[in-house]
Amino acid sequence: MTPDEAVGRLRSGMTIGIGGWGSRRKPMALVRALLRSEVTDLTVISYGGPDVGLLAAAGRIRRLVAAFATLDSIPLEPHFRAARERGAFELTELDEAMFMWGLHAAANRLPFLPVRAGLGSDVMRVNPGLRTIRSPYEDGEELVAVPALRMDAALVHLNRADRTGNGQYLGPDPYFDDLFCEAADTAYISCERLVDTAGLGAAPPQTLLVGRHSVTGVVEAPNGAHFTSCAPDYERDEAFQRLYATTPWAEFAQRFLSGKSEDDYQQAVRTWHEEQS
Repeated sequence: MTPDEAVGRLRSGMTIGIGGWGSRRKPMALVRALLRSEVTDLTVISYGGPDVGLLAAAGRIRRLVAAFATLDSIPLEPHFRAARERGAFELTELDEAMFMWGLHAAANRLPFLPVRAGLGSDVMRVNPGLRTIRSPYEDGEELVAVPALRMDAALVHLNRADRTGNGQYLGPDPYFDDLFCEAADTAYISCERLVDTAGLGAAPPQTLLVGRHSVTGVVEAPNGAHFTSCAPDYERDEAFQRLYATTPWAEFAQRFLSGKSEDDYQQAVRTWHEEQS
């Protein structure tokens, strides 16, 4: 599929999960396609990075479920912060471990999973809807019942994939992209390069992160995680990320996001880099 064909399957009001972590291996080509669409009023579930910042600045988020929103080298995502400070969307802020177990619960079709994370913290205070549950065994321990983070669709970016939906990561961390795909009714993978299935065997088998059974569509999108990192294919574009973080949203969107395709975005970035050199 193309990025726009994948996003064409999404509808306003959906719950969308976005893989990656902070400003690392985010499915940015799919997020940019989402910005070119009319889809809005979204519940977004993400270990947040610029995916959250872009969608928040564009007014597409109704509710955000996140453990954080960071650009890594820039601690707090500035466009997320601005949208949050003006009350642009609802926020459910979870501990990182609670978030992970919410994904596990959804992937395993469970309504919740009991965890210790969150007990004794303000996570329980700022999320009054969270409930605790007591162990039915002799220990009788009280635990947090983390609800399943079920999604209508998941968007993830991987280094390699085949046409049937098997996805491979080659960097240092799988993040939780497999759980996002398994926790969603539909899942769309973008990848740096589409390869034959046999070509996925060139790397260790543990790199085969996402199975075709959980994937709805595959998008070949070279440089599709830009400006986040996609190691070992490329590192984060720090200069461009600084530009994004310090430029007023309307100005940034006009120059880099007003085109009709991902190719237009990539060309605008190349032109900017040429100007800097």
